[in-house]
Parts: sequence; C-alpha cells; structure tokens
Amino acid sequence: MSEISREILSVGDLNRAIAASLEARFDIVWVSGEISNFKAYDSGHWYFSLKDEEGQIRCVMFRGRNGHVGFMPQSGDLVEVSASLGMYVPRGDIQLTIQTLRRAGMGGLYEAFLKLKAKLAREGLFDDERKREIPSHPRSIGIITSPQAAALKDVLSTLARRAPHIPIVIYPTLVQGPDAPSGIIAALKTAEKENAVDVILLVRGGGSIEDLWAFNDEQLVYAIADSSIPVVSGVGHETDFTIADFVADLRAPTPTGAAELAAPRRDQMLQELATIEQSLRQRIEQKVEHEAQTLDQLALRLSHALPNHERMREQIQGWQQRLHQAWTVRMQNWQRNQSHYQSQLEMLNPQRTLERGYAVILSKHKEYLHAVRKPSELNIQAPFQVRLAEGEAEVQFGEIQMLEVK
Repeated sequence: MSEISREILSVGDLNRAIAASLEARFDIVWVSGEISNFKAYDSGHWYFSLKDEEGQIRCVMFRGRNGHVGFMPQSGDLVEVSASLGMYVPRGDIQLTIQTLRRAGMGGLYEAFLKLKAKLAREGLFDDERKREIPSHPRSIGIITSPQAAALKDVLSTLARRAPHIPIVIYPTLVQGPDAPSGIIAALKTAEKENAVDVILLVRGGGSIEDLWAFNDEQLVYAIADSSIPVVSGVGHETDFTIADFVADLRAPTPTGAAELAAPRRDQMLQELATIEQSLRQRIEQKVEHEAQTLDQLALRLSHALPNHERMREQIQGWQQRLHQAWTVRMQNWQRNQSHYQSQLEMLNPQRTLERGYAVILSKHKEYLHAVRKPSELNIQAPFQVRLAEGEAEVQFGEIQMLEVK
C-alpha cells in the first residue's frame, strides 16, 4: 500500500483508538502512590496525580465515588486506589478513573470494614425502618465514653449550655484498643438495666482507622442494634465513618453534634410553651364567643315562646353576665397560674442562682459528679469542681477548717 492510499486519522480518532485499546487491555487495576497537585472542584470531582520515584499518572475521581472515601485527601498522602485505565481524549492524557481510594497500608482493615458492612447491610441492621426515634424532650441523657476523652468535656459543655435542666449519667469505658468493644457493650447493658436515661450518646474524638476500629466490632454493632434505648453516635470527625454510625439510630458528625441533636434548647422550649399558651387562649375565647352566640339564639327563641318575655330576657341577661364573669375569672386564674409557673420555672433555673454570686462544689464519686452539701464531705486528697456563673474550675484544698454555725 502506498503512502497516499493509507487512511489518515485525525488526532481525536487516534486518541479514541488508544483509549479503546487501553480500556480493552486493562481491567480494574490497583495502584499505590503519593498524591500530588490535589484539587477538589466545586462540582465535587477530584483531580490529582499519583507519583512515585519512577513516574506519575493523572487521576480523576468523580463525585459519586469520592463521597464514600471518608476523608479529604491532601497532596503528599500515600494512598491505594482501584481504577480503570483510559485516556482523556481532548488532551491526549492517559489517566486513571478512580473507583475506590484508601490510605496506603489500610487495605486489610478497609477490606474487613467493607466486608462486615456488606454483611450487616444484608441482614437489615442499617434499615431506616428499624431505627428508633430520638426523644425530643429526654428526661435524662446517658453518655458512653472514656472519662479522659476530650470529647466528654465538649459534650458536657454543650449540654450545660443547651439544656442545663436535663440530668446526665456517664457510663465510663475504654473507647480504643482490644478491650474497648467489650467495655462499650457492658456500658450499654448497664444503661439498659438501670433504665435511667431516655437516650444514649456514644462518643469519642477523631483518629486513624486503627484508633476507631473498636467501633467496627461486630458484637458491638449487634449490641447497639438490640439496645432498648435509642443511641446517637458521635464518633470521630465529620469525615470519619464507622459501622457503629450506620447501625445507630442517629449519626452525628462530631461528639458536640451528638449533644446538640439529643438535647433541646431551653429557650426554644420556653418559646414553644408561649405558643401553646397563645393557642389555648384563642381557643377559650372562641369557645366563649360561640357560647355567647348560642345564648343569643336561645334568648330570641324564648322571647317568642314565653308570654313574659321581658322578664325572661332579664333572666337571660343575668345568666349571660354570670357566665361572662365566670369565664373572666377562670381566664384570670389561668393566666395567673401560667405566670406563676413561668416565674417558678425561671426561679428553679440553677443558672440564676449562680448569677447571684453563688457557686456549687461538685465531688466525683464512682465517676459521677454530685453536689457537696456538708463540710464533712470536703477533703484535701481529691480534687473538686467549682461551677460558677461564667465557667468551671477544678480546685484541691490544702487545708480545711470546720467552722461552727451560729
């Protein structure tokens, strides 16, 4: 065949032919390398390069795939990806279209995570139908976490700000390491046995996949699913996902978020109460007006049916006046009671007492905090927590002198 008779390809045709050849030659491949020039676009797609000491290749991971990664990659991260090999025809660049992405060295744990997640999903443990409703106004809130965890301080601070009137019960346990799953299961069973809380917050701070691995324990997942008390998980940062998140009745992005989801705001509750009061008042007024109209109709009928209608009209007017007075007194009593209850509610607010200059001393006994009421409960061995109007402090007495009350 002469040079003239050969088919002449356009650049686009040639690139498409190369792309088709690559796609036919390579199935899904696993590649490890270091992320370089990572960019996350507003569209949600990720573009970057994978490189090592011998070369580099362009990569793209579309939004529908990268939503399952669980963390935001950065340039310099060592990762492992599964991808299809192809070519971006307009530029003639060979590229990997990423299907899955994980941190390098986490393959075994990640595979175990995906395998257990798929198994439990088939059993229906993640179905919305089996999840319990979180109470909007819990009587008390339980917290399962480590007493040393920084997350506990954030959760307690959030609950104290949003709902200081709700009692809190802490169920201490390990949240990291081989003994953590059995400890968390024991704490769940204790909470169920005591039946002292309406909702449980399962929380700990962020960490690596190894740090959070206790929350991927199969027996722990079954214990959460079988819990008679609704569970809100707040494990790690917003991008951290564990199997406990999927089986819990509600997943919060952070421990602080778990506290916000479980505790209603006190000011919102007072606003709801005011709304209910207004609605009741409107209904009572409507009822009074309806009854008054009914009396007018009866009065008209009586005026035509009875001979001495003037006398009957006077009686009806007297009944109307008495009824109106009775409703007025009842309304005044109801309004007075509502004002009294609101003032009592405000007086019972412990924050008001603290704002008047008082303070409360709290002592830890068996991992629980309780108010010190007698001088004999003070000692110089253990630290105490002093709660003031604008914060808290931990103190330890160097000397205690009992004073006689006169």
